[in-house]
Amino acid sequence: PPFFFNDTATTEIYTILFLGSVRCVKETGSFLFIASCSQFGENPSGDHLEKIKISPNYDIEKERFKNRKENIIIQMNKKISFWNMTKAFLFNSAETIPETKLPEIKPPNIKEFMKSTESIKFIWFGHSTILVNINNTIILIDPVFSKAASPVSFLVERFQPPVLKLSDLPQIDYVLISHDHYDHLDMETIVFFKEKDVKFIAPLGVTSHLKSWGIHESKLFEKDWWGKLEFEGITFICTPAQHFSGRLGTIKASRTLWASWIVKTESNSFYFNGDSGYDIHYKNIGDKYGPFDLAFIDSGQYNERWREVHNMPEEAAQAVLDLKGKAMVPIHWGMFNLSLHDWFEPVEESEKYAEKYGIKLMTPKLGQLVSTKSQTVFEKWWKDLIDK
Repeated sequence: PPFFFNDTATTEIYTILFLGSVRCVKETGSFLFIASCSQFGENPSGDHLEKIKISPNYDIEKERFKNRKENIIIQMNKKISFWNMTKAFLFNSAETIPETKLPEIKPPNIKEFMKSTESIKFIWFGHSTILVNINNTIILIDPVFSKAASPVSFLVERFQPPVLKLSDLPQIDYVLISHDHYDHLDMETIVFFKEKDVKFIAPLGVTSHLKSWGIHESKLFEKDWWGKLEFEGITFICTPAQHFSGRLGTIKASRTLWASWIVKTESNSFYFNGDSGYDIHYKNIGDKYGPFDLAFIDSGQYNERWREVHNMPEEAAQAVLDLKGKAMVPIHWGMFNLSLHDWFEPVEESEKYAEKYGIKLMTPKLGQLVSTKSQTVFEKWWKDLIDK
């Protein structure tokens, strides 16, 4: 079942039972794993780990990062059991995968995207992968171009190929990463940029994975919550999220930090959620740095069982209000099956609550160019597929 690769702490441990690539054998503690070792990356160690330990968000005794509410993962695990979840997925009647290809603009209008701008342009690739042009700086966020969001290619496959090949992307200035789960940090995509003139920006510890994949340390930048990075007129601010991390399930979990991000220039700003459950951090971020021209919000792959680590639909809308976002862009849906709801439910729910709270909602097709400067037309493209 796809939940084996979902962002839920209890169930991720069972991914090890299904890893079918026999490229190497890796021993971690008393557990034996058969899988593609390189996909796991490497957690921080040595001097890198010692620097991380001074973070107020790191629990030295438990050797892992923590949320503001330190016991939420334990609370979440009480609601989840392996066998009940297996039954729920196997006998789920929802349409979790679209029966037809989702409408897309392929290839995207990259020429128009790259034209000089004093605003924000973006192209959504599905799930949480976004290409952004903010004041002529090009940022690729949580890029996943692989066939699947898992350590092996035959599990959690994408609904359809990306609207643009990696080789057809424009020159990227920055790759921005929210955390190290497979649907946000993709080894194959990262390695593509190995020899490119690109800076990689991530939360504390995540760069350890990138180093293990051959990315030179001079290209890697990481920050703790509320930390800033400034480059030639653009500021990246690492902000809190309520989630967890790890590429080996609950084995050595949360050894790297998870985060949301603010990207600001003198005239524009946007907020990128990454993955997060609802908490006071949204209001804290909005009060300190809002308003934002755009709020890319985690709005899919939710479930009551794991609401601690993913916004429920109404919470996603409330987060936009807390953040003082001028427009909401639902993300974390439309490309991978990682939950029990219909594939189209996230956008339907976003539409409902955006209307309820008077929020401007942006629902682009895959590959559609959106600009904050012009009036983009957003079709309710998913409704035709529901009717069919």
